[in-house]
Amino acid sequence: MSINKYDIIKKPLMSEKSYANVQNKIYTFIVDKNANKVQIRQAVEEIFNVQVAKVNTLIVKGHEKSQNTKSGRTIGRTSDYKKAIVTLTKDSKPIAFFESLS
Repeated sequence: MSINKYDIIKKPLMSEKSYANVQNKIYTFIVDKNANKVQIRQAVEEIFNVQVAKVNTLIVKGHEKSQNTKSGRTIGRTSDYKKAIVTLTKDSKPIAFFESLS
């Protein structure tokens, strides 16, 4: 069963730490939890037309959130998600989406 490349890459993750690495051609994405490094590499290369040097992945555990309501305090959890840190080759062009943010 083949997964659509646009289903693998869900969205870019823009935080201060990930934005600081854009100059070094290191980009961070939230990806499908079932996708492996090879699938992530192929999806990034096809979608953005770049050359990927390496892919690091990690699963971020959800955290507990509480909310005070009229009926009392409710406690819930945010969802777990998978994060991919993609490093491009030195001769690859940068991803235009991230360059437009600077």
